[in-house]
Amino acid sequence: MIKKIAFVLATFFGSGLAPKAPGTFGSLATLPLAFVMAYFFGREGVFYAALVSFFVGVWAIHQLIKDSEDKDPSKVVIDETAGQLTAFLLVAPQLEHNLSFSALLIYLLGFGLFRFFDILKMGPVKWADSKLKNAWGVMLDDVFAGFFATIVLLLIVSRF
Repeated sequence: MIKKIAFVLATFFGSGLAPKAPGTFGSLATLPLAFVMAYFFGREGVFYAALVSFFVGVWAIHQLIKDSEDKDPSKVVIDETAGQLTAFLLVAPQLEHNLSFSALLIYLLGFGLFRFFDILKMGPVKWADSKLKNAWGVMLDDVFAGFFATIVLLLIVSRF
């Protein structure tokens, strides 16, 4: 039972089971959660959702990889959830109670920037991905990518 729960959570309710680009699908599947948390609860909502997904993700990933040779299976996308949510941390105040076209653009930019930094894997993103071969490393590389994305996103949004 624990393994099944961990599987559902680690694949972010099955979004990581996409046959191609599961990380992208996991990030896309996170956008409705990011919207709800930012729209109704602002920065605090996004922060707590990212925090919960991070720690739940560490637990779920650990359950899946502890008896496996593959320490970062592609079907695991809860790390993308935590990272994608992190990408919206600094711009969440602009998204609170905002249904405008500019809010939609912020979500699209945040998605694109997060995927860019997650794929590019520079600096601490690369370090966490290559050095930490455990659940913490799987989660941290995406959270670091989310931090890069949120900084760039804030810089872009503050210009408009």
